[in-house]
Amino acid sequence: MTIFTKTACLAAILSAGLTSAALAETTIRIGTVLAPDDPMGQGLEKFASEVLEATDGEVVVEVFHNSQLGDTTEMLDQARAGGGVGTVTDVARLSEFVPSLAIMSAPFLFDTYEDADKFALSEAYLGWGEELAEEAGLVMLASNWYQGARHALTQKPITSPADLAGVRMRTIGAPVWIETIRAMGAEPTPIAWGEVYSALQLGTIDAAEAQPTAIKGAKLYEVIKNVTKTGHIQLVTALVISADSWNALSDEHKTIVRDLAVENGRYASGLTIEMGDKALEDVAASGVTISEVDLEPFKTAVQPVYELLNLTAEAQMVQDVLSE
Repeated sequence: MTIFTKTACLAAILSAGLTSAALAETTIRIGTVLAPDDPMGQGLEKFASEVLEATDGEVVVEVFHNSQLGDTTEMLDQARAGGGVGTVTDVARLSEFVPSLAIMSAPFLFDTYEDADKFALSEAYLGWGEELAEEAGLVMLASNWYQGARHALTQKPITSPADLAGVRMRTIGAPVWIETIRAMGAEPTPIAWGEVYSALQLGTIDAAEAQPTAIKGAKLYEVIKNVTKTGHIQLVTALVISADSWNALSDEHKTIVRDLAVENGRYASGLTIEMGDKALEDVAASGVTISEVDLEPFKTAVQPVYELLNLTAEAQMVQDVLSE
């Protein structure tokens, strides 16, 4: 946890326009690799403002965009080390500590955001969250921050997994992502998000995969020629902070912070859905070709990923929750 001086806290409160609020007791820095106008960035700013108001200035959330606090892995490391840091992360990164969490990024699993939101509030999922706090010192405030469907970004058109043979595709460095991209036919290449643009520009990688708002926000349309709407993974992310920061909060503030995290996760997710189609229109207007594709060959290709990563039981749990 980071405890700021009263002078710094007062400055934060004054800048927020809450001059009558009490001096802040706890400040949590939330970082993201995305741009301020990304739905996640907008959701975090709203979350910070509402937490400040609801706690009468006793809890201050500061938001840092565009990898100012490092890439996602670095921010998670800071949080685990006890720093007053948090981030929005794909849940699969957390499967290193609780393997079952990888199911949230499993290929072609959730059809809609509503399905993911429902499972993220299920008893089974929340139990994994408690395990994460014990094993890794990380607390998931909410796991319903939806960033959109991931699509293939390539230099050449693709219509089937065979077209991805030999293609070096940037992906997230978690096993479920790596094995999904490999099963789809490409060579998975994990690198930090902030390096994707230059890596594509220099030819260090041949392709990437990303959601519409991130394609636009990172200006990847300048360095790729094709977007194929594979939608292979629904990027459902979690707002995570250090357990030290969480444990420093009063029970009242814990309730406030968690409730607002869920509420603003839904707000940010709504923006994702609203802005996604417009983002793809803008990408297409830049000259990039946007293509639909028959998904069945890709769905068939990734099925072994579930057994390979021992996620068949978790997949059944998801289906059971969604059928309730």
